[in-house]
Amino acid sequence: MVKIGQPEVREVLPTEVPFHDSTDTPGVEVLTFAALTRRARGHGLDPFTPMRPAFHHLVTVTGGPPLHCAVDFTEYELTQHDWLWIRPRQVLQWRPDLADSEGTILLFPSGFLDETTVATAHVDSPAAAPTPVRSSTADRTARLLVDAHRDQTGLPQAIRIEIVRHLLSALLLHLASTAESSSTDPTNTVFRDFQLAVERDYAHRHRVEDYATDLGYSVRTLTRACRLATGHGAKRVIDNRVLLEAKRLLVHTDLTGTAIGARVGIPDPTMFTKFFRTRTGETPATFRSRVRGI
Repeated sequence: MVKIGQPEVREVLPTEVPFHDSTDTPGVEVLTFAALTRRARGHGLDPFTPMRPAFHHLVTVTGGPPLHCAVDFTEYELTQHDWLWIRPRQVLQWRPDLADSEGTILLFPSGFLDETTVATAHVDSPAAAPTPVRSSTADRTARLLVDAHRDQTGLPQAIRIEIVRHLLSALLLHLASTAESSSTDPTNTVFRDFQLAVERDYAHRHRVEDYATDLGYSVRTLTRACRLATGHGAKRVIDNRVLLEAKRLLVHTDLTGTAIGARVGIPDPTMFTKFFRTRTGETPATFRSRVRGI
């Protein structure tokens, strides 16, 4: 499993993609990679252009060559048994090898799941950069889910939906547990509290001290929690969220750099350009032109 870095993207504005219910099992779709391509084209979409789906993607590779995709401007390579959980509203772009690799994609909105699963698996947590994971238990659960979704034994639809819902919940809980098992330090809770606060306030609050005061933690505690969870400090977590939103707005809107800076809490155009260039090595205008292929 490889997280490569910055991809070269030549496409233009991401397509907003709503969830389309299945008539057989409303609330969830289970597709092969080939079926996903056919489904996208059936809805008039190019499967290889950037898109912002309004629903979750659970992706796993079961065979063939590696699968490549970009999520929020980071490139991923997935090999056999890798799982990647892509959250709603993240900018997603499949690479052409989607047609060559083999695997399964589960599509579902958060509302399909019960409240306990949503809370325990942090389904509605801020959409951070996804991390590929491996879990043999998740693989086994997924096989049961795929079989249940395809079941043609004549079970009433309501029963089939509940079976699929429970298996999907079990799968998500296994994946969430695997993702968190690398660190059992209680400061993980501190980091989640901080991450939620940053997601809520990043557009107008950029000082670690302000978050520490509101959350009731010391700056040192926040910094330690962030370093354990991400490898860098609390200020970088804030800046990365501001930068991600700026990138999203540059790519999928035609707002000016000044307007985008104001939206992310940096209303001075010179300061916004300096912030963006310091962290990316290019100006907002250069980034927009490069990613759009202009």
